[in-house]
Amino acid sequence: MRKATVAIVGRPNVGKSTIFNRLVGERISIVEDVPGVTRDRIYAQAEWLTTTFNLIDTGGIEMSDEPLLTKIRHQAEIAIEEADVIIFLVNGKEGITAADEEVAKLLYKANKPVVLGVNKIDNPEMRETIYEYYSLGFGEPFPISGAHGLGLGDLLDEVVRHFPKHETAEQDEDTIYFSVIGRPNVGKSSLVNALLNEERVIVSDMEGTTRDAIDTKLHAYNQDFVIIDTAGMRKRGKVYESTEKYSVLRALKAIERSDVVLVLLDAETGIREQDKRIAGYAHEAGRSVVIVVNKWDTVTKTDKTMQEFETNIRAHFQYLDYAPIVFLSAKSKKRLHTLIPAIQLASENHSKRVPTNVLNDVIMDAIALNPSPTIKGRKLKVLYCTQVGVKPPRFVVFVNDPELMHFSYERFLENKIREAFGFVGTPIIIVPRMRQ
Repeated sequence: MRKATVAIVGRPNVGKSTIFNRLVGERISIVEDVPGVTRDRIYAQAEWLTTTFNLIDTGGIEMSDEPLLTKIRHQAEIAIEEADVIIFLVNGKEGITAADEEVAKLLYKANKPVVLGVNKIDNPEMRETIYEYYSLGFGEPFPISGAHGLGLGDLLDEVVRHFPKHETAEQDEDTIYFSVIGRPNVGKSSLVNALLNEERVIVSDMEGTTRDAIDTKLHAYNQDFVIIDTAGMRKRGKVYESTEKYSVLRALKAIERSDVVLVLLDAETGIREQDKRIAGYAHEAGRSVVIVVNKWDTVTKTDKTMQEFETNIRAHFQYLDYAPIVFLSAKSKKRLHTLIPAIQLASENHSKRVPTNVLNDVIMDAIALNPSPTIKGRKLKVLYCTQVGVKPPRFVVFVNDPELMHFSYERFLENKIREAFGFVGTPIIIVPRMRQ
C-alpha cells in the first residue's frame, strides 16, 4: 500500500518548517524567523499512530513577480499537485492577511482535501481568536502551536481521515518489481530500453529527460518482472527547476514499490557524493539492492580494472556491502546478460526464510567461536534467535539485556548469518529483545 503524501503550505513565516520538524521528529528544515528561508520542498517520512506518510515542507507562497519568490511559489504549486492532503498553515497572532487569501485561492483550484491549521496559538486564551479563520472556506480551523507541540494530534487525526483509501497492493507475488535509480544522465532509460530490446522510454543526452516514473512489464529467464523507471535525481539546492525537484519524491515512491533497486553508476564519471545519497534511499527503505556500473565499454581496461573499481565502490558504499556489483553497457548491451540473474538472486534473498532450529545452530556456534563481551561487569547472554519477517529479513535475538548488545557484536552475528545463509543483495535487520 503506497504511502499518502501531505504538503504543508502557507505564506512565509507562519511556522511551516517548525511544524514539519515537529511531525518528522527531527530538525530537518532550517528554522529562522526570516521570510523565504525555506526555498525548496523538503521531503521526509512522518508517522501518526500506526500510519506512515510522506511529508513535504514548502517555501512560503507569495504572489510576486520577483524571481526568487516566483520560484518558491512554483515549488509550492508542485508540492500541492503531488499531495493527497494539504495542511494550510496560517499565523494565529496576525489574523487573516491578503497573502493568506491569495494562498487560499490557489488551494481552491487544487481540488484537494485541505486541513486548516492556525499556528502560534500558544495558550488557551488565544483559542477564542481562531473563529475568524472559518471565513477562509476550509471548514474547522485547528488551533496548534508548533513551538510547544500543542494541538497537533487533533490536526493529524483530521489529516489522516482524508487519506485516500488505497486498495491493498495488487502486485503479483510471483512478479519481481525493480526500479532503476541514479543521477541524471547515467543511462537509466538506456538500460530499460536495452532490457526491453525496444525504444520504450525516450533516451536523450540531455540531463533529466525522464520526468516521471514509468512501469513496464518484462518477461525473461522464465520470470515476470515490472520495471519502474524513475526520473533522475539531482542534488538538492543545485538546480531549482521544479520538475527536477519533483522527481525525487517520485523516485522515493518507486523505491517503496520495488522488491529490488538498481543503483546505477557511471563508469566514465566515477562515483559522486550524490550517488551515495541516492543509494542510501534504497538501503534505508529496506529494499534489496544491485549496484550496476553502466558505460563499462567506455573504460580503458587492464586485467585489474574491474577489481579496482569494485574495491573503490566497496570503500564508498560500505553500508551496501551485501549488494552484488554488475558491470555492463546498456548502449552496446555488453554483459547485459549478467543483470537479470543478479536481480533474481537479490529478490529471492529479500524474501528468504530460515528455519528457527537451523538459525539457532548457527548463532550458538558463532557465540562459541566468539563469546559475547562483558560490559561494565555484566555479560550479554544470547538465549535464542528467530526470524520474524521478510522483505527485508528481520531477526529477533532474545537476550538477557538488549543494552548489552554492542553494535559490533550485532554486526558479528549478522556476518555469521550471512556466511551461513547467503542473503546476497538484501539488508537484514537484527533486533535484540529481552525475553519476557
